[in-house]
Amino acid sequence: MSERTGILGGAGVGGPPGRPVPSRRLRGLFVTFPASPSDAALRPHAEDAFAAELAALGGADDRPRPPQWKLSPWAVATYLLGGTLPDGTVISPKYVGPRRIVEVAVTTLVTDRALLLLGVPGTAKTWVSEHLAAAICGDSTLLVQGTSGTPEEAIRYGWNYAQLLAHGPSREALVAGPVMRAMAEGRIARVEELTRIPADVQDSLITILSEKTLPVPELADEIQAVRGFNLIATANDRDRGVNDLSSALRRRFNTVVLPLPATADAEVDIVTRRVEQLGSSLQLPKIDAAEAELRRVVTVFRELRSGLTEDGRTKLKSPSGTLSTAEAISVVTGGLALAAHFGDGVLRPADTAAGILGAVVKDPAADGVVWQEYLETVVRGREGWQDFYRACREAGAA
Repeated sequence: MSERTGILGGAGVGGPPGRPVPSRRLRGLFVTFPASPSDAALRPHAEDAFAAELAALGGADDRPRPPQWKLSPWAVATYLLGGTLPDGTVISPKYVGPRRIVEVAVTTLVTDRALLLLGVPGTAKTWVSEHLAAAICGDSTLLVQGTSGTPEEAIRYGWNYAQLLAHGPSREALVAGPVMRAMAEGRIARVEELTRIPADVQDSLITILSEKTLPVPELADEIQAVRGFNLIATANDRDRGVNDLSSALRRRFNTVVLPLPATADAEVDIVTRRVEQLGSSLQLPKIDAAEAELRRVVTVFRELRSGLTEDGRTKLKSPSGTLSTAEAISVVTGGLALAAHFGDGVLRPADTAAGILGAVVKDPAADGVVWQEYLETVVRGREGWQDFYRACREAGAA
């Protein structure tokens, strides 16, 4: 390790540079605990959950790989979009959408431009970000979660204050953040919900992205990014608490907009795949005959989201929420759990009605009116939806 990157040596004790051993502070003591095996994790990292697919792609990938990349750009795109390898190995699709969007995102990370995944909530920005990092560098955990309280230290670096008070600024006292570690190791860093971070904290990324350098003035030193480093950020402009990006920062990114699913069939496919994955992770019993109710949930969300019924004949008011694909996944997963543990094992309207009501009615006054109008003008007279209508009325009266 060079003299400059050696600054990361104080990040952890008993582990490799930049990878501190997990510990919990308990009554003034540090208690070290082992990491959970990937098969026991409630939500394994992408590189663990799809390790077999990544290994198969690595073995079949004979195309040029950028410095430090585990796979070639072609293989990364195949990992996200799915396909069949020459040896018959099936790569499951992680993202269902236009191929060109994934290709542009991957090739952006080959250049010196950072990638900004932009879209309304629930368009799989975080999901795509995680899988891109997993496929490119085998590590999706170098993550900064953006909130209104995210400090500049989360993006740059912090200090071990016991060491700082005892010995002053030193390499041993410095605690590297995810972005600093990614720079030193030539990996992909991720910043989630960039627009939720205060504007002055956002701008701490400008030097990192433009100069590929992170100054450490307290030590009269700096970290220079090594080949392979890049950054993926996600953002949306629909939620409350959004801080616009400065023009200087936005210029450092190549922006890729992730759209909502174009068709009902595509959205049903996405919801089905994710519900199956979540059901397996949560060890939910196998549920039969879920497709009809799953499609109904997607139909309700798409109609209210677009303000138009599926046949194009009736205009509707839209609620204040986004009614995203991610929320549809949550509604169906919750319904499956109800059907499995408190029903007869078959997903029925009563199992999804309360979840849909909670997703639609965010503002009880305004959204309640929108929902009641939809029930009476659309659902009530729709053929085959009478059970769903009654279940929604009961859920609203509860």
